[in-house]
Parts: sequence; structure tokens; C-alpha cells
Amino acid sequence: MIKRISVIVILFFVVSCQLGDPPVSFSEEALAEELMMLNGDIITLASVLDRNTGKIIVIDFWASWCKDCIIGMPKLKQLQEAYPGVAFVFLSLDRNETGWKRGIEKYKLQGKHYYMQSGMKGDLGRFVGLDWIPRYMVINKKREIKIFKAINAGDINVKKIIDKLSKV
Repeated sequence: MIKRISVIVILFFVVSCQLGDPPVSFSEEALAEELMMLNGDIITLASVLDRNTGKIIVIDFWASWCKDCIIGMPKLKQLQEAYPGVAFVFLSLDRNETGWKRGIEKYKLQGKHYYMQSGMKGDLGRFVGLDWIPRYMVINKKREIKIFKAINAGDINVKKIIDKLSKV
């Protein structure tokens, strides 16, 4: 019995240490990820963040074919209405440019739009650990990641962090 408890305790500490805290800044590889703009130009994630210097940023990883993304859009739009000073950056994981652009129009998504050509398996996707969408991140005015993983735009923690960051 004592051996079992000891093994369980050891496993708990090993797993806990491996999980660690989520990163507070993007890796160099993730920052160098190339994203396509609506006009077809290529931009890096670092440049996207630079364009929003001094703003709170909500990054939405989504796709027009994603049922959960579509179901969550009303909550996302409520978040946008509640925080008009926040930059909303949409990173699409659509299968092609046509679907991506059609989805933006169909769902009337307001914000800055980029297409992740490398998908979930690129440097940014691996850094974020993308295994499911929608996925939301909140970045503060200093480009620090304050929420690394939220799967619901209505998550109370997303609102709390934005409220807190808005006061700074």
C-alpha cells in the first residue's frame, strides 16, 4: 500500500513538472510564421503583433468549416462589442483561401484576418499546441501572452483578463 501511494505521488510530481506553466512570449519560430493577408501579401506573426503595438490583442484560431467556431461566433461578437478598443486578430486554418475569404464574408467577421498556410503543423501551430479550434489567446500591450488557451470566447477568464489589462 505504501509503495502504491509512493508511486502515485512520484508520478504526480513528474507529470506536474512536465506540464509547466504556459509560455508568456512567443518563440522566435512562431514569430517568424508567415501568414497570408487578404490581399495575398505575406506577413509574419511578429509584424502582425507590431501592427497592434500598444493594444490588447485577442487571437482567434478558427476555420469556416469548424462547427464549434461557428457556434461560438455570437459570443465572440459580444466580446468585440464589449471591448471595442481590443484588436481582434483572426488566424484561419481553412483548407484553402477561397473557403477562408468566403467564411469571413458569410459570418461577417470584423477584425484583422490572416490565413495560416502551414496550418496546425507549422511553427505557430506547434508552439500553440493547436489540436482543436476555436482557440483564443489574449496578448497584453507588451506582447506578453496572458491567456494561452481558451476554447470559448465567452470564457469568464477572457473577460477578466481583458478588464484587468484595460485598466493598465
